[in-house]
Amino acid sequence: MAAALVAGLGCATLSAGPAAAADESLAVQYRQSATGSDQAEPWFKAVNTGSTPVSLSQVKIRYYFKADAGASYTFACSWAVKGCGNITGTFGTLAKPTATADRYLEVGFTAGAGTLAPGADTGDMQLRFHRSNWQPLNQSDDYSFGPAQTAYGNWSKVTASVGGTPVWGTVPEGNDPGPGPDPTDPPTGGATLFDDFDYTSHTDPAIGAHGWSVRSNAGGPGVPGATWAAQNVTFAKEGTNSIMNLETSTAGTAESTKHTEVLTRATKFKNGTYAARVKFSDAPKSGPDGDRLVQTFFTINDLKAPMADDYAEYDFEYLPNGGWGEPGNILYTTSWETYRPDPWEAVNQHSEVRTSYAGWHDLVVTIDDSNITYYVDGQEFGRHDARYLPERPMSINFNQWLIDLAGQTGTTPRAYDQKVDYVLHVKDQTLTPAQVTARVAAFRAAGTAFEDTVPGGQ
Repeated sequence: MAAALVAGLGCATLSAGPAAAADESLAVQYRQSATGSDQAEPWFKAVNTGSTPVSLSQVKIRYYFKADAGASYTFACSWAVKGCGNITGTFGTLAKPTATADRYLEVGFTAGAGTLAPGADTGDMQLRFHRSNWQPLNQSDDYSFGPAQTAYGNWSKVTASVGGTPVWGTVPEGNDPGPGPDPTDPPTGGATLFDDFDYTSHTDPAIGAHGWSVRSNAGGPGVPGATWAAQNVTFAKEGTNSIMNLETSTAGTAESTKHTEVLTRATKFKNGTYAARVKFSDAPKSGPDGDRLVQTFFTINDLKAPMADDYAEYDFEYLPNGGWGEPGNILYTTSWETYRPDPWEAVNQHSEVRTSYAGWHDLVVTIDDSNITYYVDGQEFGRHDARYLPERPMSINFNQWLIDLAGQTGTTPRAYDQKVDYVLHVKDQTLTPAQVTARVAAFRAAGTAFEDTVPGGQ
């Protein structure tokens, strides 16, 4: 897959834009890996041609193309020297469309991609994108596409900026070379669930009318014998937003332990985008710390039998005090194929980061026909493959519970909060985090606190 670095192969390179600073510059090398009709595969290397290091989190690369009529697109990273988890891809719309470009793919980097030293390059970034419904696409009329560019070489028909300042390439005619607004390009329409959690209490009739259940039945997960306490789910205003709060409490015994969960009654959600803004807590709001707590946002269906292959579950799980063999705080994203409770056996794929996630976070997971992709605060957190795609619809859930009572063995009462600002699901559309933000803002600007147009049968 690797190719030699070749300058200007098969193209006439145009002059780069102005540098971000006198000693900071960047070139972009490109090769195409596929000329077929199912997906575009622009591969890149970014090269530091300046005299000082460049922070990759400040770098944006844009690839310009002509969208097919009515199409939405999905980005993917097949492999990258910097790690696919450190590369992002979003789509935007050009202000002045041309015959060969009305959209662009913007490639960015997380802080984990690090810094590019003078003279160094990123190595391969083997990227691709396709129509979200996998219909054929036409690359022949795309501004940035170079069918003869089969080895890496400088390519002026893609652009790069550092810290918002253009440093490389030529934009399609008539368009501003500057960064412009964040690419959102939100798809319109699509069956949608949105809830701002604007309720009075757990007994508010609107909760049930809107399809939610506040759990009060017994059972797992968590401490055997604990209660799922509906009364510990409360609602309050924080600023202009209504916030749902899940409180979990214990005094060190099973009888005193109160877990909380809110879930949709319907299992009607499958492919598409799931998003929520959630506030995790590292410390209790009262009492001593140390319990092995799990704070979550997830989708799930029922396990019909041990190791049943039509089970599905997609989790964000934050453990502020560790657990499951982990000594400290850790955030997991996990895609499940199946499991057996006894003896325990699990088939899943997970990603994790061991650091504090206390505070508000934007959580997004997208499911299409080829990937499950998790995002935290706009950055890709994990990408899981097609083996774990759902076969049956699921419910949407939030819960907070204790794994056991061994993390804090005292009997002093303590309580923990997990807060939720909103939830959004858009059926069969893979929105970027920026598109999620735009969709939620549009609901709030219109004064819409709840909408559910997702059909019951999928």
